[in-house]
Amino acid sequence: MTTNHAGAASPRARVLAQTTFEARAILRNGEQLLVTVVVPVLALVGLVSVDALDVDTRGMSRIDFFTPGILALAVMTSSFTSQAIASAFDRRNGVLRLLSTTPLGRGGLLAGKVLGVLVVELVQVLVIGLTAFALGWRPSAVGVALSFVAVLLGTAAFTSLALLVAGTLRAEAVLAVANLALLLLAFAGGVIVPADRLPGALQHLAVLLPSGALGEAMRGAFQVGALPAWSVVVLVGWTAALGWGAARLFRWH
Repeated sequence: MTTNHAGAASPRARVLAQTTFEARAILRNGEQLLVTVVVPVLALVGLVSVDALDVDTRGMSRIDFFTPGILALAVMTSSFTSQAIASAFDRRNGVLRLLSTTPLGRGGLLAGKVLGVLVVELVQVLVIGLTAFALGWRPSAVGVALSFVAVLLGTAAFTSLALLVAGTLRAEAVLAVANLALLLLAFAGGVIVPADRLPGALQHLAVLLPSGALGEAMRGAFQVGALPAWSVVVLVGWTAALGWGAARLFRWH
């Protein structure tokens, strides 16, 4: 029989407190704020404003063509790069092991991390969306609604990847791997530029990657008003596989 101590925080309150901590840790970190917010905004402004970039926009304005991909990139920076690096160094410093033994527990800690990522993504979407709006972007209500589904699917896949990497590699290796992976996926993973615009075999590879699936899902939401079924299948499949791997291989110390 267990006894509830007066004044003890409920599980919901513990998760909420951890969520707030996780979100603040990212938004107060200058380097992570640069990667998660500033870089995507600068990339959007540059892609829309620099006419020297000769890109076939399929008859759309540059802002309508590039904004969905930039939003997908923003999701990747927060749910994968920032989360992997932060979790890896918390693991190295013993923070994860300590928190997992508190009343918060491992489940509460992971829930707080995921919810913290979603809070950061909300900030990213607002900042990027307002910037795009100022540049002439006018998304439909249907596109906005569907994009939230795409964001949730992408967040699940890339957070699972982040935890798998952070829980199996040394922190210094995670720092290098996460940044390099983001760079490669941004340019050759079908995120900003659709997979069918990539050269050679990359066209076929990108649609199988979570990056390409997320990019296509965001473009489908905003440009077509429908989520591509294949992109949903790919993101769900990657989430299941990576989540299973993270659950099996994650080391808390």
